[in-house]
Amino acid sequence: MPPAGGRGRETRRTQDEAMNDRTILDKAYDPKPVEERWGAFWLENGVFTADAASPRPKFSMVLPPPNVTGQLHMGHALCFTLPDIIVRWRRMKGDNVLWLPGTDHASIAVHNVIEQALAREGLSREGLGREAFLKRAWEWKEKYGGIITSQLKRLGASLDWSRERFTMDEGFSLAVRKVFVDLYSEGLIYRDYYLVNRCPHCGTVLSDIEIEHREHQSKLYHLRYPLEGSGESVVVATTRPETMLGDTAVAVHPDDPRYRALLGRRAVLPLIGRLIPVIADERVERDFGTGAVKVTPAHDPVDFELGRKHGLEQVIVIDGAGRMTEAAGAEFRGLDRFEARERVLARLEEGGFLVKVEDYAHSVGHCYRCKTVIEPNLSWQWFIRIEPLAREAIRAVEDGRIEFVPANWAKTYFEWMRNIHDWCISRQLWWGHRIPAWHCRDCGEIAVALEEPPLCRRCRGRDLAQDEDVLDTWFSSALWPFGTLGWPEDTADLRTFYPTDLMSTGHDIIFFWVARMIMMGLKFMGRIPFRRVFINGLVRDMKRRKMSKSEGNVIDPLEMIDKYGTDALRFTLAALAVPGMDIALSEERMEGCRAFANKIWNASRFVLMNAAGVPIDRAASAAPSTLAERWIRSRFSLVAGDLDEAFRGYRFYEAADRIYHFIWDEFCDWYIELSKPDLKKQGSATPAVLAGTLDGILRLLHPFMPFLTEEIWSRLPGAGPTLARAAFPEARPEWRDERAEADMREIQDIVVRVRTIRTENRVPPASKLGLVLKPLPGADRTIVESGRDYILSLAGLSGLEVREDIPEGGRWLRGVSGSWELAVLREDSLDPDQDRARLERELLKFEQEAAKLAARLAGEDFLKRAPAAVVAEARARLLELERKTAKTREHLSRETPS
Repeated sequence: MPPAGGRGRETRRTQDEAMNDRTILDKAYDPKPVEERWGAFWLENGVFTADAASPRPKFSMVLPPPNVTGQLHMGHALCFTLPDIIVRWRRMKGDNVLWLPGTDHASIAVHNVIEQALAREGLSREGLGREAFLKRAWEWKEKYGGIITSQLKRLGASLDWSRERFTMDEGFSLAVRKVFVDLYSEGLIYRDYYLVNRCPHCGTVLSDIEIEHREHQSKLYHLRYPLEGSGESVVVATTRPETMLGDTAVAVHPDDPRYRALLGRRAVLPLIGRLIPVIADERVERDFGTGAVKVTPAHDPVDFELGRKHGLEQVIVIDGAGRMTEAAGAEFRGLDRFEARERVLARLEEGGFLVKVEDYAHSVGHCYRCKTVIEPNLSWQWFIRIEPLAREAIRAVEDGRIEFVPANWAKTYFEWMRNIHDWCISRQLWWGHRIPAWHCRDCGEIAVALEEPPLCRRCRGRDLAQDEDVLDTWFSSALWPFGTLGWPEDTADLRTFYPTDLMSTGHDIIFFWVARMIMMGLKFMGRIPFRRVFINGLVRDMKRRKMSKSEGNVIDPLEMIDKYGTDALRFTLAALAVPGMDIALSEERMEGCRAFANKIWNASRFVLMNAAGVPIDRAASAAPSTLAERWIRSRFSLVAGDLDEAFRGYRFYEAADRIYHFIWDEFCDWYIELSKPDLKKQGSATPAVLAGTLDGILRLLHPFMPFLTEEIWSRLPGAGPTLARAAFPEARPEWRDERAEADMREIQDIVVRVRTIRTENRVPPASKLGLVLKPLPGADRTIVESGRDYILSLAGLSGLEVREDIPEGGRWLRGVSGSWELAVLREDSLDPDQDRARLERELLKFEQEAAKLAARLAGEDFLKRAPAAVVAEARARLLELERKTAKTREHLSRETPS
C-alpha cells in the first residue's frame, strides 16, 4: 500500500516487520478504501506525468473532452476505460506516455443550465445582458466544472492532470482565433446571407450534422391558388401551410404537360393577395402531391436554391424564435409557428382554399441537443469552405496514414467526406469563443484579426463593434490534438507528442469531431493528428435498447462503483467491448466481475501466506522443478503473448476473456490446488513459482483492474513504488513447454473424469475413492507416475493403481479418459443406475462429436482448403473418439442395471 501520508517513491519494504504486516491481506476485499488510497497516491506522486525530454519511445493520446456540464454516464465509462487500458499497457511497456485531459466549454449545454437558473429567478438572458451572463457562466464553471474530472479520477483514468486543458483557457483561445484568422485570410472562411438550421429553443443556428432526422406521421395539405385574371386555379401540396404566407412563386417541372400552359402566368397568394409567378424547374418532383409546389425561399432549403436561381424575393414570415413576423400579416404576427399553422388552415378553409388533407409520413429535423423541431432561418452567418480541407483528409485515410479500427468505419467516414457541405460555424450564443471579427458602424467594413483593431482600415473610423456570434463548439474541439500541446507556440510538448498515436471515441462523433480534427491537423500542422482511430460501440441494456430515463433502464456507473467497485465495472466493460458492436450491459455482469475480484483476492491471500519472504525478483527467476511448475510457467508465457497481441489490435474482449480464464481456471482452480502437495516438500521451488506467477498475473491484469492489482502487488516482497510503472510481462519462449502442457492435460482429464463420477453418484467430497487406471495403446505410464500426487490430491483418492486389466464387478464404476480406461471403486452409497446413465451420456457425446468430425473429413472442400496440420489433428481426434466410444460401449455392456 502507499506509504503513510501517501507520498514518496521509495521502496517500501525496508524492515522485516513492515514486510510481514504488508504481506497479510484482509479476509475480504473492500474496494472503497483501496481506491481512495491508490487514487491519491498516483496523483500525489505524479505517476501519470509525461516527460517531453524523455528519450523513451512516446505514446500520446488526448482525451475526448467531456462537456464541462457533464456527469459521468455509462457511455463515458466505456469511452474512457478502453483507452485507459491501452495507456496503462503502453506505460508498462516502457513508453513515455502522455494522456492529456481536458473539458469542453459546451456552449449550448452551459446556456441551457444558466438560462434555466435565470428562469427560476424570473430573469432572462437578454434582460441580464451579455457581460453579466458571462460572469455567471464563469462562476458556474468554477463551481461545477470539476465534477466530471473528479469522476474520471474515480474511474481510475491514468491522465496527466498536470497538463489539463479547457477549450476556453487563454492559450487555447489564442489557437482558436489564429485558426479563424488564417482560414479567413486564405478565403476558406466567409460570411453569407444564407438559409441555415435554427433551433428556436436553443436560440442558435446548427450545422447540418447537428440535426437529427425523425420520421413524423404528419399531414399533406392541398391548397388552391387562384390564377390572376381568370376563374382558374392551381393546387399545390405542402406539409407546412403556415409558410405559404411567405410564398413568392409556384413551381412545376418543365416537362410536366399538365402545367405547360401555366408557365409565365401569375397566381394570387391566398390570405395575402400577393401576385407570384408560375415558374419551371427540373428540381420539382412530378410525383409529389399535385406536381405543383409552393416556393418559400426564406423557409425551405430547396426553395432557397430555387429562389436564388430564379431571382425570387425572400420573404421571412417566421423568425429565429419560431414566431410569425410582421411580414406574415397582422392577423398572424407574434403567433408561435404551430399555433399559426392551425390559424392559417382555418382561414384557408373559410376562404375555400383548402382542397383536401391526407396522411403523410416524412422526415423532420430536430435539434440534437434539446430535440426541438428545427426552423430553416435566413440570416447572416459565417461558414468554412470545407471541400479544399476535406480532399487531403480523405487522402490521409485512403493511403493508410490514418487507420480506423474496426476498418469498416472508414467507409462511413468516406461517404460523409465525399459529400461534404460548407460548415456553418457561427452560433447565436454568448458563452464560447467570440468570432474575432469587428464591424465598422460607419462604413460596414469587416475586419478579422487576432486582437481588436484600433480603427477601421477602410474609413479610419473608430466606431467598431465585435461580431455578436460565437464559434461552433466543434470548431475549437477540432484543434484539440495540437492546441492542447501549445500551438501556435513551438513547444516541447508539441514537438514530442504530436502527432498522437490513438484517438478512441464513439461512432456518433466521427463527423462532428474526428473528421474535423483530421482536416485541421493536416491544415495547420502539415501532419495527421493521430495514427489510429478506435471506434467503440454504444452501451445498451440487455434487450439492446438505448439507455434512457424514460425507459427506466439507465445503469449509473457511479452507483455501480459504489456497489461493486471500480475494477468490476472496468473489467465488465472491457470484457463486452467487441470492436464494431454495441454493448449489452446488465448489473448481473458486474456482480460476476466482483466475484472475479474476490477470487483473485483470495488466491493472493493463499500465495502470500505460503510464499512469504520470497522477493519477486527471485521469484521470477526461480527454476521450476515439478510438472505443475513447468506447466503454469508455460501457460503464463502463452497468455502474456496473447494479451500483448490482443492489446495491439484493440481486442479488449479477447484480452479480458484470456486473462479471466487463465486466472480463474488455470491458476486458481488448478495450479493453486496442484501446488499444495509440492508445498509440503522441503526445499521446493513452489513458493517462488507461486509468487512469481502471481506477480506476473497482477501485471497482466493491471490495465483492466488497476486498484485491486496495485493493492495486492504492493504486498509482494520486493515490489517497487507502483505497479503502474512496473514492466508488462512478455512471452518467454524459454518457458514454453508443450510436453508439460500435454502431460498436464492428461492428468486434468483423469481428475475431471473421477470428479464427474463422484458428482453424478453423489459421493461426498470427504469420501475417498480408489482408482485403477489401465493404459490404452499409446499411453505413457510416466505421466501418471509423475502426476500421482496431483491425481490423489485433486481427485480425493485413497489409492491409485496402474494395471493391465480393469477390475470386474458391480462395485467398480468405469470410464475412459484420454489414453486410459479407469475404474473407480464404488462404495455402498454409489448408485449403479446413475453410473449407467453417466456412461450413456458420455457415449452420446462421443458419438455426436465423432459424427461431426467424420462428416467434416468426408468433405472434399475441407480436405483441400484446411492446412495439413489441421486435417491431421482432426483425424487423430476422430481416432481417439472412436476408441473412447468403443470402450464406453464395452463398459456399458458389463453394467447390470439395478
